[in-house]
Parts: sequence; structure tokens; C-alpha cells
Amino acid sequence: MRKLSETNVLNKTIALRVDLNVPVENDKVLDDTRILAIIPTLEYLLDQNTKIILISHFGRPKSGVFDSKFSLLPVAKRLEEIINKQIKLFSSIDEVNFSSDISLIENIRFFPGELENDEEFGKKLSNIADVYVFDAFGTSHRPHASTYGAIKASELSCAGLLLEIETDALQQAISSKNSPMLSIVGGSKVSSKLKVIKNLSKISDDVLTGGGITNTILKAQGHNIGLSLHEDSMLNDAKELLDTGKILLPDEVVVSKDIESNNTRVTKVNSVQHDEIILDQILSPAIIKKIIQAKKIIWNGPVGVFERQPFSLGTKALAEAIASSQAFSLAGGGETLLAIKMFIEKNNISYCSTGGGAFLEFMEGKELPSLSALGFKF
Repeated sequence: MRKLSETNVLNKTIALRVDLNVPVENDKVLDDTRILAIIPTLEYLLDQNTKIILISHFGRPKSGVFDSKFSLLPVAKRLEEIINKQIKLFSSIDEVNFSSDISLIENIRFFPGELENDEEFGKKLSNIADVYVFDAFGTSHRPHASTYGAIKASELSCAGLLLEIETDALQQAISSKNSPMLSIVGGSKVSSKLKVIKNLSKISDDVLTGGGITNTILKAQGHNIGLSLHEDSMLNDAKELLDTGKILLPDEVVVSKDIESNNTRVTKVNSVQHDEIILDQILSPAIIKKIIQAKKIIWNGPVGVFERQPFSLGTKALAEAIASSQAFSLAGGGETLLAIKMFIEKNNISYCSTGGGAFLEFMEGKELPSLSALGFKF
């Protein structure tokens, strides 16, 4: 893969595709983790006396239409505070100039051709600067104009420092022979993560599931799961996962009759009532022991509705157990990173990936378009 650290960018202009898709409320950035993640690349480029134009998407506006709700202005203001430099925001590509050290193009999804990976738009982006640097791992699974077309069209393109670190950590997690290896996959739908679980089961000693995934597997075992979220269409696939002998399931779960209710009870998995919903799971001593003894842990997804305190105990216990483990731990996905922020110190996890869908697809063994365009060998 072509890397920024191996590319001559001295005194050049840079188009830097980053991921600034952060939560914003009332024009205030609520979580600046992704903004902070690009700072090392920015500092490296400034040390090389470059001029930088930042490119990012934000939310999911209607393609090709300006919508103030999805403006990058609040993000630009937060970045200004962090780096103590003024950030000029360009509303069109034709306006772009390099009069400032760092500037930002308005939400790239406002521009026709971005989502469609229009060839001409990709070329236009690649021609903005001398070098096109891609540093947005979280969008690397989407073949858009700014994440694929511009990389291919550019005379000189390379991966940023963050992308280099991300791919190194992911490769280490997958290729390392350290054993025992534990994978943790939670979430509401089995279908969206089935291939990930199957792939991880091949390289893991054990796979701990959570959320709707666990519910579906419990039903496949013959348990009554009441009104719990699950996928009937995936029951045969769930049975195949059980046949691997690697799936770790809870002995006890937390149930309620309503997700908004504080009236809960802990029950054995074979004692769930017909009108109850499984909303969290209890980590057994045997599962905690597996986490503590693991040499490598891959974590994506909570085991319960952790945003609500009555159903947060399972995910909290999971985060704390991983934090106390001596394993190399790799975590990815928005919910996972939020759980880490809520329950433990981030530095207790070996590496936190900024990617969600990209993280899962990499784990699944899929080629990611942006990485392929940069010469990454899968």
C-alpha cells in the first residue's frame, strides 16, 4: 500500500480525505474522537510545509443538494479550537485555493457525482492538489468519488498515517497466531454480521455473541425468547454456528416487558416468559475467565441495550473484563466505542478502530475499494 510516510510531499498541496462524520447537536460537536484521530496526519503534513484541503462527508443528506443540517461548519469550528488555526470553509470546489494552511470543502455529499462515483467528479477532486491523501478508514468500504475515483485518478495518491495505523492493527489482529483468541460480536441483526461471525469463527478459539444475535441463536437451540428481537430467517445459519462448537452463550439474561421499563429481572435462558424481552445478558464466570485468559480479543458490538442503565450491566462487565485482560485487544464500531467511553478508559484497549462497516468488512475478509485503490494486498 502506498504510504504517506514513504511519499515525498515537501512543499506540495494536499487534498486530504478524512472522516469527520461526528455527532453534532445544536451546532456543537458531541464527540470529537474522529477529529482528534486526524491530527497526527495534519501535523506531519504541516511539518512538510504543505497546504491542505480537507474533504469529508457528514451524515446522509440528499445527494447533490445543500442542506444546512448537514453542513460541516460546526466541525470546522471544533477543528479550529483543537489546532488553533483558522479553517476556511469552501462551498464549492471551484472556490478552492491554498491561501490558508488548512481549509475544508463543504460536505462532499452535497456535490452531484460523489455517491455515484462519477468519473469526471473523481478527476476533479484529484486535480485539486498535487497529492491525494486518503485517511478515512471508516469510509474505505464505499466506492464513492472521494473514496475511490479520486484515488484512482490522481497522479500521486497515498494512505495517511491514520489509515496506515488502522490497517496494521487490523492485520495484526487477524494474522497473529497468539492463542487463545476471543472474538465478540454483538448487535441487533444476525444477517448483517453473519459472515463476520463465520469468518471470525475460523480464526478464533471462541466467539461471544450479544444482542439480537444471541437471541436468534438461543431460539435455534429451542429456547423460548418471548418477544425478543431476533431473525427467524437466520435460524438455520444460527444452527450452523452452533455446530462449530465455538459460540459462547449466556446462562442468564436480563428481561423486561418493555424496553422503557425499569422493572427487570434476571432469569435463566430457559425461563424467559412469552411476554418478556431479552435486553441484556449476564456474563458467567466461565465467560469472564475466557476473556481474562485470552491472548487476543476482537470486539464489535454490545451485548445489551447498554444506553439504558437497567440493561447496561452485561456490556459494562464485558468492557471491564477486556480492560483488565493482558490480551491485544482491538475494538471497532460506533456502539463499541461509545461503550468504551462510558465504562472504561480508552487506553485500556490496545487499539480502537474509527471504522464501523469498514471494520466489519475487513474482518469478514472482503476487499475494501479505497484500500485496493491504494495498492493494499488482501
